[in-house]
Amino acid sequence: MTELNHAQLQRDTLWMHQALVLARKGLLTTAPNPAVGCLLVKDEQCIAEGWHQRAGEPHAEVHALAAAGDRARGATAYVTLEPCSHHGRTPPCAEALISAGIARVVVAMEDPNPQVAGSGITRLREAGIAVTVGVLSSAAERLNRGFCARMRRNRPWLTVKLAASLDARVALENGESQWITAAAARRDVQYFRAQADAILTGAETVLRDNPRLNVRAEQWPLSRPQPELLRQPIKVVIDSQRRVPSDAQIFAGQSPVWLAQTVAERSDLGKQAEVIVCQAHDGRVDLHDLLAQLAKRGINQIWTECGPQLAGALLAAKLVDELIIYQAAAVIGDHGQPLLRLPKLGDLAKQQRFEVVDQRAVGDDWRTIYRPRYDAADV
Repeated sequence: MTELNHAQLQRDTLWMHQALVLARKGLLTTAPNPAVGCLLVKDEQCIAEGWHQRAGEPHAEVHALAAAGDRARGATAYVTLEPCSHHGRTPPCAEALISAGIARVVVAMEDPNPQVAGSGITRLREAGIAVTVGVLSSAAERLNRGFCARMRRNRPWLTVKLAASLDARVALENGESQWITAAAARRDVQYFRAQADAILTGAETVLRDNPRLNVRAEQWPLSRPQPELLRQPIKVVIDSQRRVPSDAQIFAGQSPVWLAQTVAERSDLGKQAEVIVCQAHDGRVDLHDLLAQLAKRGINQIWTECGPQLAGALLAAKLVDELIIYQAAAVIGDHGQPLLRLPKLGDLAKQQRFEVVDQRAVGDDWRTIYRPRYDAADV
């Protein structure tokens, strides 16, 4: 970050915080683009604001500049992500800021997209604009963690959600799991589903529960921001043995369904689904290859609702970025199905450790968010 005096840094932090609040408005709608907010400030007053609303539409800076008009000349722009410098579906925002006569640009974080990656900042400086980078960078990174993950490591950010009893059981021995948690927890899940670009599950879950896996407006939690246009994530089903029936509820609705298989044959589904052919690993879909293919298709965030077998496989493959557990104040007993199915552990020193990121009550249940503590080489 450019050296700033304390008072200026305080002002920059205040304005950038407001820009991040603006950016959050696009969390449910901008994919595969990042959510970005922009404030224009002049004489210590906010004169205009903008946020990126949908991919293919004007970026945050363009909205703010249009709102400011001629008043933008000499102003400071606070942008949560480095202004783009390349021609995509929209013109470069760096050039728009230059043309508008912006005097200073404060950027929360550099764009991890290789097509930008500092070139927007360089272009602004070449034009004589003062640029400060790194104000509230950690918050900006968290806001677009899926986009950053896809750009930096070529795979999406993956969250596994599980509902469990106090004794860490996710279903009865016969597979019955509806419902372990109460209605408030199920409403809370809708907001997380809506933020995802894709919802991932396995064929076993489809066969056992016949879920729809859509975002349900009628269950939308009132405590969450109200979406203007609810986006339905793509549904991805790992179906190595091609067992998902054509009349499964997962095919209902308008959102696409992608079936991950190791071979392409699946003529019985017609236009209901697209088959993603993945590499095989021990006769099953290679999970690393699947996530790489989803990244190529512009998937930033994956929300996973599945059984203990797939959840355990994802964790064992070190592909889980976040684990969200809704825990009910009830017990099922040791004949119930476990939270995760993992390879037998022979050395306690090798147990998987987690960091608790957040824990709170959701109605009668508790929601805990965990982050696995992987070795640096694994991520």
